[in-house]
Amino acid sequence: MRKYGMKLNPTKCTFGVRGGKFLGYMVTKRGMEASPEKIEVVLHMLTPKFVKDTEKLAGRMASLIRFISKATNKGLPFFKILRNVKNFDWTPECDKAFNDLKEYLSFPPILAKPIERITIFVLGCD
Repeated sequence: MRKYGMKLNPTKCTFGVRGGKFLGYMVTKRGMEASPEKIEVVLHMLTPKFVKDTEKLAGRMASLIRFISKATNKGLPFFKILRNVKNFDWTPECDKAFNDLKEYLSFPPILAKPIERITIFVLGCD
């Protein structure tokens, strides 16, 4: 580092750790996980009753989007009602999507790099 004139701030450096929080994600040797705090916020949310609550839900979902498989399909009912905010109507479809999202996030996936020599099959997209 001295050779290239680089300097480190010792208060921001950590060496030899097995995992920790980095840029809002939990990084471990298994892979990258969503921040447990972000997930807990969604899991403890009450059913949105107003447009502002739905906007908060959409924002929180956006912060977890890389950890939600088929996120656009799962969030579509929320985004549909946000298109027409003057006639806000939380439908049973929204309620089901909200409960499905909470159930999905109760066991969040871990993003990991692919293992070499293992064939990855992509099944139809829907």
